[in-house]
Amino acid sequence: MDTLTLSNDTRAETVARRLAGHAVNALIGEARLSPKPGLVDARGSGSHDDMDLPMLEASAKSLQTAFLSMALAGWSRRPDTALRRRIGAIGREGEKTMMKTTGGINTHRGAIWTLGLLVTAGAMHDGIATADDMTRTAARLACLDDTTCPPAFSKGRYVTGRYKVPGAREEAQSGFPHITQLALPRLAESRQQGASEEEARIDALLAIMTSLSDTCVLSRGGPAALDAMHAGAKAVLAAGGMGTVEGKKAFDALEYAMLSARVSPGGAADLLAASLFLDSVAVR
Repeated sequence: MDTLTLSNDTRAETVARRLAGHAVNALIGEARLSPKPGLVDARGSGSHDDMDLPMLEASAKSLQTAFLSMALAGWSRRPDTALRRRIGAIGREGEKTMMKTTGGINTHRGAIWTLGLLVTAGAMHDGIATADDMTRTAARLACLDDTTCPPAFSKGRYVTGRYKVPGAREEAQSGFPHITQLALPRLAESRQQGASEEEARIDALLAIMTSLSDTCVLSRGGPAALDAMHAGAKAVLAAGGMGTVEGKKAFDALEYAMLSARVSPGGAADLLAASLFLDSVAVR
């Protein structure tokens, strides 16, 4: 092996580990972020009876190897069907590890899809890319068919079919507009307005919640719960966000409504984690 090849392999490993580490940290950061309406956070389990913060943190850490393998598979590659099949297989193995870690609880299946695509996309750009670069490349990858994926029931796909709304697949294929057009701009805006980092991240979550057809909410509460989530999130941001007294009051009302309906915006949480990942690794 010549010196150049060795150098490239070393750089690939270094960048892949960095991307995987940031992906895990983004999942843990999202889980710990508090307060979040209906979601597990540092205060408790929200609308969930089957998971808590330690479980989410263990689940996130269990995905380190999968994200690393995806990054190595994508290193300096162009999007093609072979790569799509490869990261699909890695994702399914990662899901098995996650389910073993959580005792069969689906904590991060959606995040494996979203962050897996973005980690791979980052590696395809050799770890040097803007958020737009990564989301566009991830979209191209998401549009390719994984012909080796075995047929399996997906609650998310069932819900999107029943209610005729876009889901996680369509979000990715569209280039993650809830991240690029809502979450990241709101994160930057709230920081500029003097909000704390925690408040800015909650505002970014709320920005996603203003319009996402969150299949987790639809599955538990139907269209009425989704409409209430959209309206409540808009009210918080219209009142000035979490950095203001009025915004916090509006947030309390939103949280009360979501806890009462026993709904949890898991899809929005996955996209927030992906937003935090891009915020930490993207070139500006």
